[in-house]
Amino acid sequence: MDTTYVHGYTEPEARRLGDQADTLAGLLHAGTAYPAGSRVLEVGCGVGAQTVHLAARSPDAHLTAVDVSAASLAQARKRVGAAVDFRRADLFDLDGEYDHLFVCFVLEHLPEPEKALTHLKTLLRPGGTITVIEGDHGSAFFHPRSEHAQAAIACLVRLQADAGGDALIGRRLHPLLTGAGFAEVRVEPRTVYADASRPGLVTGFTRDTFTAMVEGVGGTAVARGLATEDGWARGVADLHHTAGPDGTFHYTFFKATGSRS
Repeated sequence: MDTTYVHGYTEPEARRLGDQADTLAGLLHAGTAYPAGSRVLEVGCGVGAQTVHLAARSPDAHLTAVDVSAASLAQARKRVGAAVDFRRADLFDLDGEYDHLFVCFVLEHLPEPEKALTHLKTLLRPGGTITVIEGDHGSAFFHPRSEHAQAAIACLVRLQADAGGDALIGRRLHPLLTGAGFAEVRVEPRTVYADASRPGLVTGFTRDTFTAMVEGVGGTAVARGLATEDGWARGVADLHHTAGPDGTFHYTFFKATGSRS
């Protein structure tokens, strides 16, 4: 599977992923816990940012985590330890049979997400479940309002599309899962709202997750002519203002579940 991770494999990006996972663990992982002895596969584990929370919530499950990047897997092993079986593998090369699949922030980077889901369904035993979590950059709105900030977000959406992905995929989870043949598909919005009364979310999400994610693609956006240096700097500055004393920020993740009949 030839795909490009638009955010890159840098140390700052690894920190951002960790900040995101830790800040949003309660929001994203609520309702996800696997029985003792169950076979669980995490697809696209990256640096193990979500794996830590999966393992903590299901300590007696047999958790296998896979990724295509050897460097990311090395960081994941260091982060999580020996409680998880880490393997390097392409999604379309996976085989075996599992009771549960967990797929978080993976489909947004794939050119054919429904094809990927169709293959993943073959890995589930009858009655097994899949959990998919994705964001949707179209759900970001904030105060103070800024056209420059919105333009910077639009650049990230464009760059991800050019790389074969979809930064707006959260809204598509229900049709994607049903189209891949999963049964009992349910999708829930998981909304983040941050203002000065929630300083942990302001720091952990508004500043260190979302704004850092947008800021990280600035060099590419300018180099490709999607933004000017001045326009980009203004957009990122305005995103930082939403983490100020009078700022607010809203974003919606979508968490979907389904089963193999």
